[in-house]
Amino acid sequence: MRPKTARLGGALAAGVALSLALAACGGGDTGTKAEGGDGAAAPSTLKIGFIGDLSGENAAIVIPPRNGAQLAIDEYNATNPKVKVELVPLDSKADPSAASNLAKTAIQDKMVGIIGPAFSGESQQVQPILEEAKIPSISASATRTALADAGMKYWHRVVANDDVQGPAAAGFVARVIAPKKAFVIDDKSAYGQGLAQAVTAALKGKSEVQSDSFESSATDFSSTVNKVAAFNPDFIFFGGYYAQGGPLIKQLRDKGVKARVMSADGSLHSKLIEGAGTAQAEGTLLSCPCKIAYAWADADANSKKFSETFKTKFSGQLPEIYATEGYDAATAFLKAIGAGKVTPEDINTYLTTADFDGLGKHIKFTEKGEIADASVYIYQVKDGKIVSVGDAKDATLN
Repeated sequence: MRPKTARLGGALAAGVALSLALAACGGGDTGTKAEGGDGAAAPSTLKIGFIGDLSGENAAIVIPPRNGAQLAIDEYNATNPKVKVELVPLDSKADPSAASNLAKTAIQDKMVGIIGPAFSGESQQVQPILEEAKIPSISASATRTALADAGMKYWHRVVANDDVQGPAAAGFVARVIAPKKAFVIDDKSAYGQGLAQAVTAALKGKSEVQSDSFESSATDFSSTVNKVAAFNPDFIFFGGYYAQGGPLIKQLRDKGVKARVMSADGSLHSKLIEGAGTAQAEGTLLSCPCKIAYAWADADANSKKFSETFKTKFSGQLPEIYATEGYDAATAFLKAIGAGKVTPEDINTYLTTADFDGLGKHIKFTEKGEIADASVYIYQVKDGKIVSVGDAKDATLN
């Protein structure tokens, strides 16, 4: 276990409450006003938006970070601060155009920050809108490398990018699996293409590589499956989401393809197993610059505590992918508000100095808004469940 984690004590709220119980002071007018420490009127409530696919086919990997963020905010509000926080869900259905309109709505509604957008394509569209309005954002899951190269000052993320994840995953594959022939597939999404390109670049020179793509809306993968079968690789990588990843694996297995399959964070969900079938998904590897609490519960007391608290609050739901990162993204905003920063610009300035142990990793941003702790982890489907294998740098398979 590489990342530093917060010490939760008797309750998860304790780690946040120490710094968040401070009364916030300053401007803003988002609700009934309370008296600030300097005599100025301070807002009683601040709104933070969450932009992501909350009802589309890939909502299952976006609802967990939304819930993680909600948990952090509920714990903060339970400390009875003078300035409370409201999380406002904004359902993009993974449509970049819809996400852009939601960003404009957030600006009109005077939200002081955005958690998200969840996916890379919608993040790319939303970035300049929030930048112009000077609204800080922290994505818990968008990993496309180019997002950090746009020169944005108000954009951040708490996960490593594809240029980190791709080579880390490929390095693990080269070291542990050592494939002679690799087939790389992507779903033509901004996320899937970026990750597939990174993996291909890392494998070239070490393996013979062929590739193919299909539309992210595809349901019949027979053309790709036939190409894979003809190439007869011993390793397959899929850059895309579980909605296609599960059926793709099933169709590959039905075709008789026995190669080891690996995907990444977009497929890292129990629904991948549902889509592929338990037997067909067995052994599938997944990489992620994230820490899935329930998969780490046996090795990490903080992950176990978070998992138990999450399941209690959300009717038995597991804290699936990015629930931890949603919690950490919200905590970064809450620490700023707890320190008395109540305007978007002041909150953003605070984020440039953020330096604390989160649940998943140490939270500190580079000048580009990247997370400084770029750990990547490997997971595996084993006995019908997703389990942790370890840090990509030294993980091994049993």
